[in-house]
Amino acid sequence: MLTRSHPVLASLNVPKTVEFYEEKLNFKSTWKDENYGIVVRDNIAIHFWHCNDKIFPENTSCYIEVTDVDGLYQEMTKAGVVHPNGPLKDQPHGMREFAILDLDGNLIKFGQEIT
Repeated sequence: MLTRSHPVLASLNVPKTVEFYEEKLNFKSTWKDENYGIVVRDNIAIHFWHCNDKIFPENTSCYIEVTDVDGLYQEMTKAGVVHPNGPLKDQPHGMREFAILDLDGNLIKFGQEIT
């Protein structure tokens, strides 16, 4: 049985990336050095590995299911991180979702099943 997943995203500067997730996305840091970082919010942990080529984060994404996508969307809008092409909307695949970009260019989608 699979029980949990932790995305591992590329970062051009791990300490700055961790700081962004703390300040803009309300995650808490559980580890960071120059090469690796971990942030946690509720039951979600995201790991970061250091890279020197922006092509990696700019072509990486992850999807996180949530229970209050509308409330989270308001929070992320206030933080100024919602992707210009990723506003909150109902998708034909049955999810209500939106997307953000972190400072490295990683795309994070947040979604809630439409009931």
